Amino acid sequence: MKSFTNYFKTFDGEQIFYSTNFEVSEQELYDNVIVFNYGLVCSNHHWSKQLDFFDQLGYKILIHDYRGHYQSSGKDNVKSITFENISRDIYGLLTHLNIQSPVMIGHSMGVNICLEFAKMYPDFAKKLILISGTAMPVYNIMFDSNVVDQVQPLLKNLLKLYPKAFETFWKYSGWNPIVRKIIHLGGFNFKEVSNEFIEIYLNKVGKLGPEIFFQLLDQMQKHHILANLDMIKIPVLIIGGDKDKVIPNYLQRMLADTLEHSQLYVSRNGSHVPQVDFPFFINERIDIFLRA
Repeated sequence: MKSFTNYFKTFDGEQIFYSTNFEVSEQELYDNVIVFNYGLVCSNHHWSKQLDFFDQLGYKILIHDYRGHYQSSGKDNVKSITFENISRDIYGLLTHLNIQSPVMIGHSMGVNICLEFAKMYPDFAKKLILISGTAMPVYNIMFDSNVVDQVQPLLKNLLKLYPKAFETFWKYSGWNPIVRKIIHLGGFNFKEVSNEFIEIYLNKVGKLGPEIFFQLLDQMQKHHILANLDMIKIPVLIIGGDKDKVIPNYLQRMLADTLEHSQLYVSRNGSHVPQVDFPFFINERIDIFLRA
């Protein structure tokens, strides 16, 4: 895939890294651009099975790093990393690039980003594709239990008491085979996803500090979007895996029941990351939705 990269300056002075598969001209307007939004402490590596596929089909593509993530600035101002600010950043970037009627696709926390964007800028997006996400507060539903509600305060306290040790473990956890195995079994289809993919994923997670993780996990818990779902009138494709251990599949079904113009596709044996488990089927279903 061809890559044209640059930076966009946000309303509050942060620099957002972005990349397109087309060269942007100030004289042109662009529509139907697919805008990819990754999940909690994830990266565009989670879209690696989609980018080349849709590029080869001739779709225009935009990927970006959220504020505070990877090649974007904002790591020193973690409290500014909110769904509202991220949505503002995306809107500013899209208008800067003369992109109208984009297709917003999000995975996991990226679903919250897409929903917040649709709430803040109604009718701007043409379609939404929501993978393995939920509009519900997450503390009592992740892993279909209240384990996050119980463990999160403990981890925050450890970070406060032993910041250097905690951050070192966080940074290098991808080197630990036990951690890799737990993540592989818990979040992915173990038979379909390679060890190499998990290692790359965890190494990228290590580049983001734990403070960003806790900040955005709190954002997912406090995201008051349920009351606004009836405002979303554009077509929505909701995708989930029937073996998702992180965000249980019934939550995608609830989302489909709530959104007026939605379709639901459940991937058999799909995990929390069905677009990585079974990219052929997921990509094909997305393509059908986009062409409709």
